[in-house]
Amino acid sequence: MTMKLDGVRILDLTRVLAGPYCTMILSDLGAEVIKVEPPGGDETRTWPPFYENGESGYYMTLNRNKKGIVIDLKNAQGKELFFDLARKSDVVIENFTPGVVGRLGVDYDAVQAINPQIIYCSISGFGQYGPYRMKRAYDPVIQALGGVMSVTGVKDGEPVKIGIPVGDVGGSMMAVTAILSSLYAREKTGRGDYVDISMLDSQIVFLSIMAAEYFANGTVPKRLGREHPWRVPSKTFETKDGYITTSATSGVLYPKFMKALGLEELIDDPRFKTNADRVKNRDQIYPVIEEAMMKKTAKEWAKIFDDVGLPNGVMLDVGDVFQNEHVLERKMLEEVEHPTLGSVKMIGNPFKFASSQPKKMSAPPLLGEHTDDVVKTLLGYSEARIASLRKEKVIA
Repeated sequence: MTMKLDGVRILDLTRVLAGPYCTMILSDLGAEVIKVEPPGGDETRTWPPFYENGESGYYMTLNRNKKGIVIDLKNAQGKELFFDLARKSDVVIENFTPGVVGRLGVDYDAVQAINPQIIYCSISGFGQYGPYRMKRAYDPVIQALGGVMSVTGVKDGEPVKIGIPVGDVGGSMMAVTAILSSLYAREKTGRGDYVDISMLDSQIVFLSIMAAEYFANGTVPKRLGREHPWRVPSKTFETKDGYITTSATSGVLYPKFMKALGLEELIDDPRFKTNADRVKNRDQIYPVIEEAMMKKTAKEWAKIFDDVGLPNGVMLDVGDVFQNEHVLERKMLEEVEHPTLGSVKMIGNPFKFASSQPKKMSAPPLLGEHTDDVVKTLLGYSEARIASLRKEKVIA
C-alpha cells in the first residue's frame, strides 16, 4: 500500500510553527519532507518545554517524519546545494518575513528559473502584499486582529485568547489545501505555481458563522462564553464534578433533554417552545437547566444522554485526552524511537484511508541528522565534496 503523497518531495525552509506544522501534515500524507535548517537550527530547538536531556518538546511536536539537513544559504556553495535539491523537488515551502528569501536569493523567481514545475508556497502573518506586509506576527496577534479574540471569553467579560494556536494552525491548513490543489492542477497543466498564504486571511475565514451575523444585519457578535449564539440549549454546563457539553436545540432533541433532566414542565412552556423562543429567553431557561445539571456528575450525565441519543462530551484535560479509550483506539497517540530520548510519545496521524495504512512515524530529526544521506543519495555528491563542504561550514 502506498500513501497519497508518495513520490512528492518537499523542500522545507520553514521554522517555528505555521510552516513546520504544514510540512508535518504533508509528511503524514506520505510526502518526503527535507527540512533545511540554518547552521544554528530552527530556533524552536531552544524553546520550552524541554525533555530531561534538553531536547525541545516544542520542536519535537512539529517536525516528525522529516529528514533534517543543515545548509548555510548565505554561502554561495550552500545556495548551489539548495538549487540542486530544488531541481529534484516538487514543492518549496518557506515562512520567513516577506523579502527574506529574496535577499537570500532563493525566492520563487530564482527557484522557478531552474525548475519551472515547482510549487512554491510562502506562509506569512499578513501575506506578500498589503499595508501590514512587514508587520511582525505571532499567533496571539493574528487572533486579535482576525476578530477571533473578540468573540472568545465569558459573556460580558474580558476577551480571551483561544488556548491552542489557531492563527498558526489555520495558516498551516490553508497552505496544505493550496499546495494539494496546486499539485492536482499541475498534473493536468504541467505548470507549477506560487502560493501566498496569510495567517490573517486564514483566521478571517474561520470567522464563518460569526461573520454571518454581521453580514446579515450589521450586528457585531459578542462573547457568550460557553453558550452557542443561536442555539439554545447548547452549552458547556457545570456538573457536580466537572463540565459536560451538550446541544439539544431541535424539535426532537429538546424534549428528550428536558425529560432527561426531569424538567418535563418546560417542554411545552410557551417561553421555550421553539429554538427562537429559547434564544430570546436564554436568561430564563439556562438558570433552571444549570441547577438541574449540578445534581449529577459529568460521567453520569454522559451515560444518561448517550442512552437517549443526545450529543454530549465530557470536558477532558490534555492528560485525559491521551488516556481516552476512543482516542487510543483511533491511534491518535503513538510512540516513536528517538536517537537521544528513546521512546517518545507523539500525536497520531489523523488520516485514515481504506486504501492505505498511516505512514510509519519517524522521530523529528536531530540537527543535520540526514545531511550526508540526502546529499549523497539524492544528489550523488562524493565523500570528498561532502567533507569539503562540511569543512567550510556550508553544511553540518
